[in-house]
Amino acid sequence: MGDAMYDEECDYLFKAVLTGDSGVGKSNLLSRFAKDEFRLDSKPTIGVEFAYRNIRVRDKFIKAQIWDTAGQERFKAITSSYYRGALGALLVYDITRRSSFENVRAWLVELREFGGEDMVVILVGNKSDLVESREVEEKEGKEFAEKEGLCFMETSALKNLNVEQVFLQMITKIFEITSQRSLEAKMNAKPLKLLNGREIYLADEVTATKQAPCCS
Repeated sequence: MGDAMYDEECDYLFKAVLTGDSGVGKSNLLSRFAKDEFRLDSKPTIGVEFAYRNIRVRDKFIKAQIWDTAGQERFKAITSSYYRGALGALLVYDITRRSSFENVRAWLVELREFGGEDMVVILVGNKSDLVESREVEEKEGKEFAEKEGLCFMETSALKNLNVEQVFLQMITKIFEITSQRSLEAKMNAKPLKLLNGREIYLADEVTATKQAPCCS
């Protein structure tokens, strides 16, 4: 996929998560993004799985670590560790199953409880190719996202529509927030006067992990 040359080192490692009901297509979105694969016979995810993909945003190389979890029940024991350190989330529902859209609100509560306040959340209406079976209009998804301050996109993992775009939008937004924070941390650095009269600057800790290399 043209990313192999970036495997040796990267500027940032971003963790993001997939969340939403079982059967909405989270695993196929991830496998389409990470490996350009789609499986009609994909089995329900057991526990937690994750995949990596290297992305170039402007002049920086970012390794995105995307976590996928079982949606059929809340494994409370792993919930906090699943979300820990996640800077972004795709909250996925199935446009042909209204119940999965109605459950988005509960997933959002969980995201906000366990994720950071600056987490980038994108609402994703998957299976947009199944037009005849649609139960949730695009307008409904868009309105809910606007009300909750989320980004929104409809995708089809089967037809590979908007899959790349939705992940890239999330990763780019994470990068923008991280860069802004780094800049603010530098601007807000507090000078410490040393005995010999020189000054050094201590920047506040930035939450994004800046690592090189980061593919251990």
